[in-house]
Amino acid sequence: MAKKKAALLVLLLLLLLAGVLAWRQARAPADTSALTLHGNVDIRQVSLAFQSSERVAEMRVEEGDVVQGGQVLAVLETRTAALRLQQAQAQVGVLEQGLLALRHGSRPEEISQAGAQVAAAQAEAERARLQVQRLEGAAAATEGRGVSPQDLDNARAQARVAQARLDAARQAERLTRVGPRTEDIARAEAQLRAAQAEAALLLHQIELAELKAPRAAVVRARLLEPGDMASPSRPAYTLALTDPKWVRAYVGEPQLGRLRPGMAASVSTDAAPAQPVAGRIGFISSVAEFTPKAVQTEELRTDLVYEIRVLVDDPQDRLRLGMPATVRIPLDETAAAPAQAASKASQ
Repeated sequence: MAKKKAALLVLLLLLLLAGVLAWRQARAPADTSALTLHGNVDIRQVSLAFQSSERVAEMRVEEGDVVQGGQVLAVLETRTAALRLQQAQAQVGVLEQGLLALRHGSRPEEISQAGAQVAAAQAEAERARLQVQRLEGAAAATEGRGVSPQDLDNARAQARVAQARLDAARQAERLTRVGPRTEDIARAEAQLRAAQAEAALLLHQIELAELKAPRAAVVRARLLEPGDMASPSRPAYTLALTDPKWVRAYVGEPQLGRLRPGMAASVSTDAAPAQPVAGRIGFISSVAEFTPKAVQTEELRTDLVYEIRVLVDDPQDRLRLGMPATVRIPLDETAAAPAQAASKASQ
């Protein structure tokens, strides 16, 4: 009986000691050296589409492939554009030769030819003039009986025609010696520039037939296949950029005043809770909003919170889009100072 009383007394003492310890732990101040938040990993995504409508010739990468900036991901058929380019380049050659001829002016052979035409017209005009003189002399000697008025009129008309041809030949010779007008050269130059621009545009269209990655990324979706008709409104690939990455979290107003951009943070996930990823606060919203339904906090969901983004350094690519993450932010000045210094140095 005495042993039972002793055992009961010991049990009561243990219960009393456990109650005292629980009361002291409950009364102890909460740990305020760090702030723990819950959020989700967020990254930027890019939808890549061709700038022209043409049939797809090649799709070179698959979902999950890692691509680098400038890498060719897909190619369109370019045979039609290549033929148009050849036609435009041939037109450029024709206009270049025409402009070159205008700039060089008339050749010596052309000037000699124009002089010969003037001499021939001059001889014809002289023959017609002499014919008129002979007919007029015969008419005067015979008092108009030896030459009919009609023949005399025809001779005079032929003399005028020959003189007009001589004047035209002389004008043509003068223009040949002077060469083309500056306006003609300027028009030929403008036509050449237009043809060169057309050829450059076709060449640019051929270059756009290659769809390139804007920067390092991971292929999320392959949306076209060889033989499909591409268009600017129909993406061919969706890429997830590997940098930057951040965790979107929300903080209540009581803790907002203790956070500053550049403060150090560590991000852990359920997949690797013992391997946190280093980060820093990169953005603090200045506008309050209701707590999103996806955020799990101990406060009521209707409380107003502020969005923060914790930029992370993830060279091993362990974080994925939408992955739940836990953010721990040291609030003491000694822990936040190195991150602030690093942020200022990077700026």
